[in-house]
Amino acid sequence: MVNTELLPSALERPRTPTGSDPELAETSHNEASGSSPEAAVVEIAIPVYNEEEVLEPSIRRLRSYLDRSFPFTASIVIVDNASIDGTWEIASRLSEELPGVGAIHLDQKGRGRAIRAAWTASRSEVVAYMDVDLSTDLDGLLPLVAPLLSGHSQVAIGSRIASGSRVLRGAKREFISRTYNLILRSTLRCRFSDAQCGFKAMRRDAVEPLLGLIEDQAWFFDTELLIQAEWNGLRIHEVSVDWIDDPDTRVHIVSTVREDLRGVWRLARQRQAGSELRHAHRSSRDEAFEYHHQMARYASVGILSTVAYLALFLLLRQPLGIFAANLVAGAVTAAVNTLAHVSFTFRADRSDQVRRAAGVGACSFAVGIGLTTLALAATYLIGRTSSLAEGIAILAGMLAASCVRFVLLREWAYRNHTRALRSVAEEAAPSQGDGAEPQAA
Repeated sequence: MVNTELLPSALERPRTPTGSDPELAETSHNEASGSSPEAAVVEIAIPVYNEEEVLEPSIRRLRSYLDRSFPFTASIVIVDNASIDGTWEIASRLSEELPGVGAIHLDQKGRGRAIRAAWTASRSEVVAYMDVDLSTDLDGLLPLVAPLLSGHSQVAIGSRIASGSRVLRGAKREFISRTYNLILRSTLRCRFSDAQCGFKAMRRDAVEPLLGLIEDQAWFFDTELLIQAEWNGLRIHEVSVDWIDDPDTRVHIVSTVREDLRGVWRLARQRQAGSELRHAHRSSRDEAFEYHHQMARYASVGILSTVAYLALFLLLRQPLGIFAANLVAGAVTAAVNTLAHVSFTFRADRSDQVRRAAGVGACSFAVGIGLTTLALAATYLIGRTSSLAEGIAILAGMLAASCVRFVLLREWAYRNHTRALRSVAEEAAPSQGDGAEPQAA
């Protein structure tokens, strides 16, 4: 069920018929000739903009699949985003010819606007949407909606990144997609794997409360939908899909990436603004857990950084020499190390913490380079120039620098945060009776 305590503004909003919302300035037409008065169990929205070439074959193929292979009653609604070609005429004709096919016309562009219009007007138990090119294999539709119909989840998404998916697309789009989802996980700490796959569904009773929180009307709508779902405690089910890239995409990659990054920044600021409130509601047990596991996270980042440092050093020592290789390896791993500690170890919430963490990174880099250079110089002077001796020298220098970094991060960069964690951890620790023997560490 939707967490109604977290969504009061959305729940209080009266339902507005599609096309009468003055903010959206839409006109709509929803005709489904020959359809039953009762709503289908599942309704699938198909947002389109200037898709006159593929619209008819795709809709006929989808309608045929639903009639032949889908075990629940399902309807299709084509949502035209102010197309300037023959898309709306084709959509209108299909809604008259094919039972269970409807059409909505919007006067404004925006995929998010199209999905919002279709989902809020629907009376089906589950609402879904997919791209008109049907890049996702239709056999994934039943696994997508089944956990929603059973009540297991409120949101379901197709994932091209999850284990078991089979994807055929170009290297550029693969790189962009994976990089974008990595940005989401590192900045907004989301748990879903693929934000932008055009294959999603929701339970109807979760639509209006959640859509009331979403600001974007275009391509970032998908991401914001999932982020808000996670933030408000909705369960998201992921389905591994078979997906083939459409070479004739209408997506303008540069502008879409720019707008998506703006959306990420907006949500990150929202998250930061609410961090103090969320922190106030955390229990002592949660804070104690965070305090005791901070060192474990720091150690894991340190181990990975050390491995990367040694690998880069050994890779570069022949072409650059040991001192230059040490400098390059140290600079690269120090930058990555700082980012990892900001987002993972100490989970910075404020810009001043990030700035101080960057200062700590620079300071520890200088200390580390100084110590490792001295250690390497010592091995060179005594004639111990083997890879093993150099590796040991670097490890010694990095260990000392790591101790300096941890002290500076905890006691300066995140001073107030870590002291608060320490105090609640001590309060949450089991009290010992008077005269009890102290337990061994």
